[in-house]
Amino acid sequence: MKEYLRQLTESAANPMARNALAREYLQARVLEALQEAGSFMRWAFVGGTALRFLFSIPRFSEDLDFSSITPGENTGFREALAEVQRVFLREGYRIEIIVNERTTVASAWLKFPGLPYEIGLSPHQAQVLSIKLELDTQPPPGARLETSIVRRHCTLNLCHYDKSSLLAGKLHAILSRQWTKGRDLYDLAWYLADRNWPEPNLVQLNAALTQTAWKGPTLSDSNWRGELAQRLEVLDWERARADVRPFLERERDIELVSYEIIKKLLNPA
Repeated sequence: MKEYLRQLTESAANPMARNALAREYLQARVLEALQEAGSFMRWAFVGGTALRFLFSIPRFSEDLDFSSITPGENTGFREALAEVQRVFLREGYRIEIIVNERTTVASAWLKFPGLPYEIGLSPHQAQVLSIKLELDTQPPPGARLETSIVRRHCTLNLCHYDKSSLLAGKLHAILSRQWTKGRDLYDLAWYLADRNWPEPNLVQLNAALTQTAWKGPTLSDSNWRGELAQRLEVLDWERARADVRPFLERERDIELVSYEIIKKLLNPA
């Protein structure tokens, strides 16, 4: 499998793309291991990497994000990670997993020491390739679920939030984050540019905002765009572009991370 990964990354156009492709392959294999562990009976796939795997958004992503389907139920977090580790060890990978379950968002760092060197991505033997995995054990209520079969490096049967709930999660991130994350803004432009994408799941969005002490009004069909536009006015757009640039498949897509463009997409003529 490592030789396949080496061959796969050799096809990429530049070192940055090679690293992103290697991480994406490992993400797919982690998802496959979680599937075998039965995690998608308890977890829903969400976030930017879900957009990549489910809808082929043209940007790479670093993390694997999930939400518990039934809050309060045993998530099987450590058991699932043990299965992931077993799969990779069986194939000759070195893998270290650091787990933190002390907060409502359980997290784990999956570290592959020496892998970039082994597959020709780095001249440094100590180089580590890492993937962060997070599971929200107390997600806001109201999200709607779907299951999709996708093929990206391997065939996956994924439980995930539906389109309106994925958009709601992204809007919550933009409205509530204390810092500017360019990947959120690129994703927002991508969502809004698709005129067939459904409106956000406002039940879920308002529940999420309540969880994070939102001080604005309850969001509705008539005001969510205006509230989002106000938030966009105060963001650091240069920082946003610097954040997302390394993850884009196409350099020209950086033009989408612009206040003027997203404001226009929010309020089409």
